[in-house]
Amino acid sequence: MIGLGYDIHRFKEGRPLVLGGVEIAHSHGLDGHSDADVLSHAIADAVLGSLGLPDIGHWFPPGDPDCKDISSLRILEKAAALIREQGYELVNVDATLIAEAPKILPHRTAMQENIGRALGLPAERVGIKATTNEMLGAIGRREGIAAMAVAQVRSV
Repeated sequence: MIGLGYDIHRFKEGRPLVLGGVEIAHSHGLDGHSDADVLSHAIADAVLGSLGLPDIGHWFPPGDPDCKDISSLRILEKAAALIREQGYELVNVDATLIAEAPKILPHRTAMQENIGRALGLPAERVGIKATTNEMLGAIGRREGIAAMAVAQVRSV
């Protein structure tokens, strides 16, 4: 079974930029109730969607004070736990970040390791790629970052 996830967050001054659980030096972070890790959010929704479970907003409501500034790696841990509770296991995840900046490649391995650890997957089964939006739209104007992801699960 396969799930698809998508997320987008706008930039906000005064916040750290966190992608895949890695803090990246950049002029702006992303706006959100949690750490706004757009990559982890897209992956979590893909994992949850693989079994038709509610999205991360159901499990981590944006207005819940307990969710304020939490690490999105915890969201991934919860998504993986829900999959296991249903009698399934993750096979792999594959994600693409869409941003004009910053460069992702220098942080890719650390992201794979963080996400893999949170999901209970070997890092080599966590695909992370990046592309630009060719200067088109809000992402092209450097207003934020988006991410897409797929996750494959199988019954155990």
